[in-house]
This record gives sequence, C-alpha cells and structure tokens, in this order.
Amino acid sequence: TPTTLKDEALVAELQNTEWDVFVVAAYGKLIPKNILDIPRKGSLNVHPSLLPKFRGPSPVMSAILADERTTGVSIMEVVEQMDAGPVVAQARIEIAPEDWPPKGSVLEDMLALEGGNLLAEIMPEWVAGKITPEPQDETLATYTHKFTDEDAKIDLHDAPHKNLLKIRAFDKNPRGYFLDNGNPSTGLRARRVIVTEAEVHEGKLEILKVVPEGKKEMSYLEFSRNGAKQV
Repeated sequence: TPTTLKDEALVAELQNTEWDVFVVAAYGKLIPKNILDIPRKGSLNVHPSLLPKFRGPSPVMSAILADERTTGVSIMEVVEQMDAGPVVAQARIEIAPEDWPPKGSVLEDMLALEGGNLLAEIMPEWVAGKITPEPQDETLATYTHKFTDEDAKIDLHDAPHKNLLKIRAFDKNPRGYFLDNGNPSTGLRARRVIVTEAEVHEGKLEILKVVPEGKKEMSYLEFSRNGAKQV
C-alpha cells in the first residue's frame, strides 16, 4: 500500500525488523532491490496468470480478450524486472465452455481466491527451503498494458464473439461502451452507452442491459424504444 518506496523512514523500518518473506499482490509498482533483499527468504508475488504469459498490469482482462479459457495463478520470486522472476508454484483453472467468457471482476475474484489458497499451501515449504523455483522461459513471455477508455469502446460491426469478450472483460474500470448518434433534430449530442449484459445467440450479439450516459441501468429494449441509434 505505500504510495512510494523511496521513503527513507519506511525503508529503515523494514530493514530494522527480522522478516522471513515479503508477499506482494496487486501492487502495480516496481520494487527496488534494497527492499526485495530484506527478507531472509526473499519476496514472493502472487500473479493472476500462468507466467510467462500475460506479464504486466492487466493479466485477467487480457486473458479474456485473448479468449484464453485455460488460465491460473503463479507465485514467483520478485525481481527488479516486471513479473520476470523464477516461478515457485502455479495453479491452473479452466472455465467450462458454457461459462465462458466470465466477467472480468468474476475471474479476478476466482484467481485471487486460488492465489491465496496456493500461497498458504506452499509458504511453509518455501520458508523451510524445500522448493526450488523454476526460471521462466523468456521466449514464451507475453505482456499486457494498462487499458484506457478507448480500449473499451465497442464497434457493433465487429464480430459478435469479439464484442462479447470485450463487454465481459471490461465490466469494471474501464467499462465496455458504444456511442449512440444522439438526435440531431433535437440537438441531442452523441452519448456513451455502457453495456452491462449481453450474449451471443445464433451467431448474433444480443445486448440485454445498458447504462446510457446520465441514466440508470435499463433493458436494451427500453433504450431502443427511445429512438437511440448506435455508431
């Protein structure tokens, strides 16, 4: 949780205490070597992907967008390079075809629970020196980036399954959306319309629920009755 790891008082406090191991989860910042080297058994990171796939800040959303139904969590030693340390343990999960794709927040919760369980399972053996970490294969590494609102914009002319993946992946921040045309005759400008529920039925994307800009969630049918057109 520290906003900066350059605070001399924080570093001194850590260095003046005996530690077995540090655990990092969802921190999102590079940790300097002078902190990583403090615990006698190093520092471990819980990462929601099967490394070396999907390194970086958005592994869960990236897995959904890539249509990667088999995913999991990795516990690795933390090094100065982002998500590049040797792997201590991994747990794989596979989503059933009828449940794919899940919402991003749902998959995040699943992987967080799996990661916590795996960490609790391996920690005694790690501290006892009974686990030999495996170096990652750099030739298989893939990387993710921090997504923006533009990434979450939906082109309703795209392939239905591609749009469904985007709608499900971007369910929190950012959120999947399209723009309507507004109503030129009344001067109503184009608005952002967030898609909260959708499915693919008989090869077509069916939008079920939306949140039009400035309004509450409503059925897509109700939204359409108001004469909104999409772009």
